[in-house]
Amino acid sequence: MQLKEWTMVEQEQLIHFMTTNTWPFHGQEKSGRELIEKTILEGGYESDEVKTFWLVNDNGEKVGIAKIHDLQDDVPLFDLRIADRYRGRGYGASALKLMADYVFELPEGKNRLAGHTRHDNLAMRKTFERSGFVKEGHLRQAWFSPEEDCYYDAITYGITREDYMGGKKTPVVWEEHEDPYAVQEIPDFPDEFESERLIIRMPSLHDVSDVNNAILQTLPTLREWMSWAHQPQNLADTERRMRQAIADFITKKELLLHMFEKQTGDFVGSSKLHAIDWTIPKFEIGYWLAKGYEGKGYMTEAVKRIAEFAFEELGAQRVDIRCDEHNKKSRTVAERAGFELEAILKNDARSTDGTALRNTVIYAKISR
Repeated sequence: MQLKEWTMVEQEQLIHFMTTNTWPFHGQEKSGRELIEKTILEGGYESDEVKTFWLVNDNGEKVGIAKIHDLQDDVPLFDLRIADRYRGRGYGASALKLMADYVFELPEGKNRLAGHTRHDNLAMRKTFERSGFVKEGHLRQAWFSPEEDCYYDAITYGITREDYMGGKKTPVVWEEHEDPYAVQEIPDFPDEFESERLIIRMPSLHDVSDVNNAILQTLPTLREWMSWAHQPQNLADTERRMRQAIADFITKKELLLHMFEKQTGDFVGSSKLHAIDWTIPKFEIGYWLAKGYEGKGYMTEAVKRIAEFAFEELGAQRVDIRCDEHNKKSRTVAERAGFELEAILKNDARSTDGTALRNTVIYAKISR
């Protein structure tokens, strides 16, 4: 792929591109002709401060545009847009590398290149990470969506000249007391894997309806053991939690995993690697099963495979399962999955409705 500089004679092509594609994670999902014409007239696509490029693939097709702005500053920013029909083909990562090449080869010796995205824009965040960019900021409620009349968190990614020239990726030290030479390197890992009967993967907004239906059908059981099941469970609530789970997966804070039956594609249940300590690393597995899939060994199969994923892909030294002492089904899954009972913590937690004290059992596997 290559960058081909846009010129004013291609004004109609640019307007067509911007108005016939959708931009769900930008300021406005659809761009109107009048707004694009006004932006062009004001130098928003071509000036001393701004350069716009077509992204042209190896077949000569214009698959997107890249706009680099603030070119008079030491830290240019960019806007990247891939046409609807070309998304998901890896063009975004190629475009970021080409833009970095362009910026860092400018004679002024630019210091860094940066970009912003919405925290739930999973595809763009993964593109940043795969292209050598480092997460540098998380701005809460800083991205306004006019269509939804609400705010989202905004994430900033950047790449420095030093990292670009050295072909390296230097993580940000977030706390002043941390030793910059002792930053824990979190491994890259796949966001989908399989067991004998299941596809196990990170959540997607496409899952919201299936997950919400499963929660509502299983709610009486869930409320007995899961504190979150006592929260509102309408579709909007599930979507809100799903967006947060996607963000947490990308930032590797918690890893929510959805399970689907291979043969039918039906949603089977959910698990989560949480209480994560990457300095060891260690994880805790939580899980629940959708109604109608009990008694078929799905959860035991999933827990075995997720534990294997934790040890082999995440470098786990320890994986826990913690549950209420009276939760016989959860304890049976832990035991059948090969976890060893390590402790019973007396009066360790309250029941999910808050009315009684409960004991917590701890099962664990450790690396060999």
